[in-house]
Amino acid sequence: MAGRMTLDELRQAVADGAIDTVVVAQVDMQGRLMGKRMQAEYFVDSAWAEVHSCNYLLATDLEMTTVEGYKSTSWEAGYGDYTMRPDLSTLRRIPWLEGTALVLCDVLDHHGHAEVPHAPRAILRKQIARLEAMGMKAMMASELEFFLFRDSYAEAHAAGYRNLATFSHYNADYHILQTTKEEDVMRAIRKGLQGADIPVENSKGEADAGQCEINVRYADALTMADRHAITKNACKEIAWAKGRSISFMAKWNYAAAGNSSHVHQSLWSLDGKPLFHDPAAEHGMSETMRHYMAGLLHNARDITLFLAPYINSYKRFVKGTFAPTKAVWSLDNRTAGFRVCGAGGKGVRVECRIGGADLNPYLAMAAMLAAGLDGIENRRALEPAFVGDAYGGTGVPEVPTTLREAIAALDGSETMRAAFGDDVVDHYLHAASWEQSEYDRRVTDWEVARGFERA
Repeated sequence: MAGRMTLDELRQAVADGAIDTVVVAQVDMQGRLMGKRMQAEYFVDSAWAEVHSCNYLLATDLEMTTVEGYKSTSWEAGYGDYTMRPDLSTLRRIPWLEGTALVLCDVLDHHGHAEVPHAPRAILRKQIARLEAMGMKAMMASELEFFLFRDSYAEAHAAGYRNLATFSHYNADYHILQTTKEEDVMRAIRKGLQGADIPVENSKGEADAGQCEINVRYADALTMADRHAITKNACKEIAWAKGRSISFMAKWNYAAAGNSSHVHQSLWSLDGKPLFHDPAAEHGMSETMRHYMAGLLHNARDITLFLAPYINSYKRFVKGTFAPTKAVWSLDNRTAGFRVCGAGGKGVRVECRIGGADLNPYLAMAAMLAAGLDGIENRRALEPAFVGDAYGGTGVPEVPTTLREAIAALDGSETMRAAFGDDVVDHYLHAASWEQSEYDRRVTDWEVARGFERA
């Protein structure tokens, strides 16, 4: 596909003067791209093998605060280096940046060059390896919702991120006229991604004024997580270049719809056969799919932290807003936390609707795979499908309503500790606990009672 490059093709493009900059990026705990812009001649000469970065990049919060208390790195240890090893299979042109290519990196220990276990790509790779050992691979697709504002990033900052003007004034869900108004930005996003080897299916309006959704084609889990991370970065950079701004916050305004990141998932054999499909079974759902789904449900509360990682994330879970409040499964039912799509056909799959657009795709996908594998390995039985309005369901498991609940659930999760390792789980628990403590420090009960924290 146009946009993908080999190292030899990059060398030629550099020699021809078409590429002069290579963005070398790792993915941080929040799912953002962090790294360096390399002079292209230097990259093709030697930096294609490795680059270095400060190890605090996997120990900060959203504001890049150097958070104390991590076992992996600290002031006492001196905040040394990690090695960033470019994954050349991700090398691609970036059409929206002049003369620029990008490559994603795996993060290694600077001394022994072992993979850093709490790096997001490493966490997902570990679950992929478990699948491969069982003769399976995961295919996934994530939908990304966001709000597009007329304000530039500079204008939004100067206004304290208040009273921002959404691009349209009416609900834009599937609305062609409303989305025509934002087509200058959205067309640039679609064309840019397509030119960067990220095949776009469509963009559409979502369920509020100025809300958009971008959908790219499904792929194996690691490729899809890479596409997700690059897509978010692309949307922001392209909006910035157009003098506009974008927010992927789960709930940027309490009165507005939330931003979701629904994740579709299915398992396939290594030679390409869909393992979720059994034409003779009810709804076409194979025994493997039923066990996998049962694992998702059994561990739903334990993995919520990786689907909703911030205080703000939990403001999205509101009845009647298409954000689920119940951890149940149902057939083609958008009120449930887990929705079966394509029932009866080879494309049968499960859509997890719990995650917000603020999730880190590598962590979310790894957590769901670990939960599903738990269901397969333990042959967990799938409960009957929920029928009706899940918002009104009684006596069924609920999605955690606060970050504090999600922290406690993950902390006590035997499944996630076995799948990720104690050190990795504790690393992300520390990040979430810091988020909670900062909220507690900055927002008083008096302010919460009067809704001021929603301003």
